[in-house]
Amino acid sequence: MSAQQNVLSLRGVTKTFGAVAALTDVDLDVAAGEVVAVVGDNGAGKSTLVKILSGVHPADSGTITFESKVVGIPTPAAAQHLGIATVYQDLALCENLNVVENLFLGQEVRPFRLNEVEMETRSWELLRQLSAKIPTVRVPVASLSGGQRQTVAIARSLLGDPKVIILDEPTAALGVAQTAEVLNLVERLRERGLGVIMISHNMADVRAVADTVAVLRLGRNNGVFAVKDVTAEDLIAAITGASDNVVAQRAARRTEGGVRP
Repeated sequence: MSAQQNVLSLRGVTKTFGAVAALTDVDLDVAAGEVVAVVGDNGAGKSTLVKILSGVHPADSGTITFESKVVGIPTPAAAQHLGIATVYQDLALCENLNVVENLFLGQEVRPFRLNEVEMETRSWELLRQLSAKIPTVRVPVASLSGGQRQTVAIARSLLGDPKVIILDEPTAALGVAQTAEVLNLVERLRERGLGVIMISHNMADVRAVADTVAVLRLGRNNGVFAVKDVTAEDLIAAITGASDNVVAQRAARRTEGGVRP
């Protein structure tokens, strides 16, 4: 699949919880080998979008197309089977286990008993593909830095050979060096030809690694921008709604001047 083809597309996706519209007619495209940042204020619908794509919540309406086929994602297992992996902000790692044990937790290699050698070999292969800075796969996760833990969580998501990986606030609460380490991981995922959806509040991180930025505001699309063509000020205006106000003010001035908008 070429980098120009969409591996994942959403059209008109809507989700309500009682009287609250979390998402309304949301569209999104992700190509193979593309990093799409999804940004927006709290309550914009980012978390709901992630949960729909990861099979936690079903969409009320709209279509999801994956590798040119309209699909349903009723469960997390269905998302993984399709080839959509999600790395949540809490990472869901067991600190008392080592790297190998975390990578294969629940999916151990065993015809009759645990194949420790194969699991360790595959662990090293995954970490090398990500250019990971982890000295040994037998180190307890509790002793790893935030960036290293993120590496383990991303490596674990690759075991199912996904086509799209969703990263939920991957650099939240990380220092400068650890953030750089995680952004390098995102670059490695793009080089592997994966589609990456990165949920983030950090505009510097978005501009550093994303190809495209999709803005959600109050559960709706409020702009899709190529990173190379948009300023940080434009993105903030779309996120906060300031750009909507500018358009409305211009239309009002034209109307007041006797010119139809």
